[in-house]
Amino acid sequence: MDPHAISVLAGATLAGSMPFPEIVGKLIAQGVEYYHVDYATRSFTFYGEGVFVTAPLAYEALPVVALAWDAPALKAAILDSQQHGQPFRTFCEHAMRAGVQGYFAFLAGKRVVYMGRHGDQHVEWFPGAGPREG
Repeated sequence: MDPHAISVLAGATLAGSMPFPEIVGKLIAQGVEYYHVDYATRSFTFYGEGVFVTAPLAYEALPVVALAWDAPALKAAILDSQQHGQPFRTFCEHAMRAGVQGYFAFLAGKRVVYMGRHGDQHVEWFPGAGPREG
């Protein structure tokens, strides 16, 4: 993993200057296996083969993560991103108001695990993916 390339991709995510599927493809090409978005520390951490790269989630005036878990609001925010490509900042705001304190996006596993402040969780499969039988 090239830390500079990962930082550039994190910046593109924040700026909305590159389509998200393209960013994911470039992260995979860089050897990123999964990443963690942590709203408490306002950071991204990208992981691959024993290496990690951290980048700031540098948005001003994000809301405080809600104490209450609101799964329908989170699912609506996810759907809006998938179907309408809402800006990442808007997604962050909606997720935080829905009680998401962070999430792990498992690129090879094709799923995202969202977590709330009290351990609430929601697993969202990438479009076209799903749990394996057996």
